[in-house]
Amino acid sequence: MNAWKAKVGDYVSIAYSLLDPIRASSGCRVLLYHSIGGEVPNDRGHLYSLAPERFASHVRCLAGRLDAVDLDAGIVTGRGLAITFDDGYRDTLTVAAPLLLDAKLPFTVFVTPGFVTSGQPQYLSQAELNELSRLPGVTIGAHGYSHRPLIGCNDEELTRELRDSRTWLEDRLSCAVTTMSYPYGAVDLRVRGAVANAGFKVAACSRFGSHEQNDDPLCVARTDIWASDDTGRFLSKTAGHWDWMTWRG
Repeated sequence: MNAWKAKVGDYVSIAYSLLDPIRASSGCRVLLYHSIGGEVPNDRGHLYSLAPERFASHVRCLAGRLDAVDLDAGIVTGRGLAITFDDGYRDTLTVAAPLLLDAKLPFTVFVTPGFVTSGQPQYLSQAELNELSRLPGVTIGAHGYSHRPLIGCNDEELTRELRDSRTWLEDRLSCAVTTMSYPYGAVDLRVRGAVANAGFKVAACSRFGSHEQNDDPLCVARTDIWASDDTGRFLSKTAGHWDWMTWRG
C-alpha cells in the first residue's frame, strides 16, 4: 500500500472506530510481521521489511500488556494479542527476538523448510532455527515446505507440502508442530480440509481482523503490519480500527 492509500486508510479507520467501537476491539488480535530490516523477495510495494527502529517502537507499545499471549492460548480463549512472523527470516532471531525477549512478549515463527535449506543469507540456517526454537516464549510453526500457494497444488502436491513441512520441522526440533500459516494467505475449503487431515490444530491466514473464540481455528485472521506503520497507525491497528479491510474480500 503506497503512502496516499495508507493515508486514506487512516481516515477510514477513524470512521470505522467511531461506527463500531465494540466490534473493533474484540477477539484475539494476531499481528503478522515478515522481516525486520532484511530483504523480502518480490516485495514490490515495500510493505514487509520494517526498519529495526520502527519495530522497536512497536515493541515498546506492546511491552507490559497483560493481554500479550502466545498464539495457541489466544485462539483457545478468543482473547489477547499474539505476535507472529512468516517465512523464517534470519533477522527474526538477530533483531526481533532480543527485543521481544526483553519485553517478555511470546511470539510464533512460521518457517518454510525450503528457505532454510536454500542457503540464502536472509533466511535462518538450520543451526539458527534450532537456536531460535530454544528461546523462551518462542513457538515454531510450519509455512508450507516450499512456500507454494497451496490452492494451486493438486491433491498429491498439497499433501506433500503439508506433510513434509511438518515432518522436517519436527525431526529437527524434536517437538510437535501443530501450528501453521498459509503461504500467501491462500486457503479454500479443499486446502483447509487437507490441513486438518495433516494434523494441524491452528492455521493462520492473511484475512484482516480478529479471532473470536468460536471462529474456525484453521482460518485464523491476522492484522498485517507494514513497513510504513508508525506508532499511531500501529496502535490503531492493534485496537482493531483497520478491520474494515476484511471487506476487501
